[in-house]
Amino acid sequence: MSDIWNVTFIIARQKGDQARYYQSFPLEINPDEYVLDGIERVWAFHDRSLTFRHACHHSTCGACGMLVNGVEKLTCITPIRSVTNDGGIVKVEPLRNFPVVSDLVVDMSRMYANLGEADFYQVGSLKNTYLPIEKELPSDETYERLVDCIECGLCISACPVALTTPTYLGPAVLAAIQHGHEFNGEIIRSLEFADTEFGAWRCHSGFECSVVCPSNVDPAWRIMDLRKRIVGYRIKKLFGKK
Repeated sequence: MSDIWNVTFIIARQKGDQARYYQSFPLEINPDEYVLDGIERVWAFHDRSLTFRHACHHSTCGACGMLVNGVEKLTCITPIRSVTNDGGIVKVEPLRNFPVVSDLVVDMSRMYANLGEADFYQVGSLKNTYLPIEKELPSDETYERLVDCIECGLCISACPVALTTPTYLGPAVLAAIQHGHEFNGEIIRSLEFADTEFGAWRCHSGFECSVVCPSNVDPAWRIMDLRKRIVGYRIKKLFGKK
């Protein structure tokens, strides 16, 4: 018979601009279930007004990123036993550095807009939506999405620079730009987009983003590499080369 633990979920509640408060929900739950399972149980059996975001339940969509006991996690792959013990507490809060829409749901539109500015769009046009095996890339196709990145926002939530500088592009966007240039070294517009005081040079090299990334993208390393690429581009430009 599976173990059953008594765990208290303490969940942040907030609607729009109202002040945040916390509610406690005692649960009897298998510790090998995931934090998202506990949140769903709170919604199903305790409070249907609780709002949170989720979709795939297997760490590919990035929708269920939240703070769990103060650490950025994908709740769908975080076992309860990994964050507490029998009789313990699981404190769940929305991601940091994003505006809160409702309870555990945050507004990530700025991150998506910045990805779009860097030409990494969330939805591709029909003529460009195909598998690589179906046909060769057209000559004007310059970008490939950073496939490993699930755009969960955990890296931005963990970033101390994003906390103090809302205009900072953020690790996810900068990592995508680095990947784009790695895929096609002729790309220069995205390098120029990153070569600002709010881009690659604003990073403090704390590597918090890489620690919490659930997909091993290692955005901090990619930002360091992006800086090298920007400097190389600057030198070439100085000597009249593209």
